[in-house]
Amino acid sequence: MFRIASRRFPFSTRASRLAAGLGALAAICAVSTLSAPARAQGAAWPNQPITILMGFTAGSGVDMVGRTLQESLQKSLKTTIIYDYRPGAGGNVASEVVAHAKPDGYTLLLGTAATHGINPALYKSLPFDAEADFTPVAPLVEVSNVLTVNPAVIDVKSVKEFIEKVKANPGKYNYASTGNGTGTHLAFAEFNARAGLDMVHVPYKGGPDALQAVLKGEVCCIFNQVQSVLPQYRAGKVRLLGVTTKGRVAVIPEVPTIAESGLAGFNSTIWFGFFGPKGLDPKISKKINDAVKVALETPAIRQKLIEAGNSPRVETVEQFRETVKADRKKWAGVVKSVGASID
Repeated sequence: MFRIASRRFPFSTRASRLAAGLGALAAICAVSTLSAPARAQGAAWPNQPITILMGFTAGSGVDMVGRTLQESLQKSLKTTIIYDYRPGAGGNVASEVVAHAKPDGYTLLLGTAATHGINPALYKSLPFDAEADFTPVAPLVEVSNVLTVNPAVIDVKSVKEFIEKVKANPGKYNYASTGNGTGTHLAFAEFNARAGLDMVHVPYKGGPDALQAVLKGEVCCIFNQVQSVLPQYRAGKVRLLGVTTKGRVAVIPEVPTIAESGLAGFNSTIWFGFFGPKGLDPKISKKINDAVKVALETPAIRQKLIEAGNSPRVETVEQFRETVKADRKKWAGVVKSVGASID
C-alpha cells in the first residue's frame, strides 16, 4: 500500500533547499501571471463577451443601428457582442442596470438622446444620475424623425394640410409615440405646441408597436425614425409629411423639413451612442471608440446606415462627452417649454 500523503523527503543540502525555494517562487509567479488580466483590465480587455443593453425593443431604430455595427465591432474587438433588451420607461430600465454595473467594459449601454438628454429633465426622479453615473464612449448616428400619417385616418398630403385638419377637429386625432418621454413623444409635443394643436398622446412600448398602431388606424400618426417607416412608406401604406432635421434626409429627398413647411426653426434631431458605467478605464473607452470609428468608416456599413435614414457620426470620447452635455441642456429647454413631466 502506498501512503504518498505521509511520505517525507527531507532536504539534506543547501542546494536542495534553494531549488525548492526557487520552485515555490516560480509557482507563485505563474499564479500571479494567470490573474494579471483581472487586475489589468485596460491591457487585457476584452477577454470575454461584451453585453450591450438596449432600452428599446428588438426591431426598433436603435436595434437596427446596433445590429448593423455588430459584426464589425466583434471583428475589431475580437470578442462576441451580446445585445440585451430591457425596454421600458423611455430607456431608463436599461440605463439603471448599466449605471450600477461594474466598470470593467463588459456591460455597456446603447443610449440615446432620450436616455441622456431628455430623461434627466423629464422625470422628476431617476434611480441614477444621467451625467455622474455614466461614461460617454462613442456616438453612432444622428437620426431624423419624420411626421408619418395613415391616409385612411387623416387624408392629408402636407404639413400645412395636417395642421389645418387637426385644428378644425380639436381633440379628435390621437398620435402615437414609442413611449413617454422618448424623442418621438417630445418631437410631437413640441410640434403641437408650436402649431397650436389639440391632440391626444398614446404611448406604446417601443417603435414596432407604435407603428403598428398607426398602420391599424388606432392612431392617425407618429413622429418616428426614418429608418423605421421606410418599408411602409415604399409600400404605400403611410405618407411622410416632414422630417425634423434642419435639412432634408438623403434617402427621402422628396420629403420637406418641418421648418420649410411652415414651422420655421423647428429642429428635433436625436442620436444613438455607447455609454459605460462611471469609472470606465479610459483605455477601454478608447478601444470601443476606435472600433466604432472603424465600423462607421467602412463604406458598406456607412452606406447601409445612410440608406436607412441615419447620418453616421464619428467623434472622439471627449467630443462625445461635450455633445451629450450640450444636448442635455437643449432638451431641458424643450421639456420646460412644452411643460412635459413624468413622475
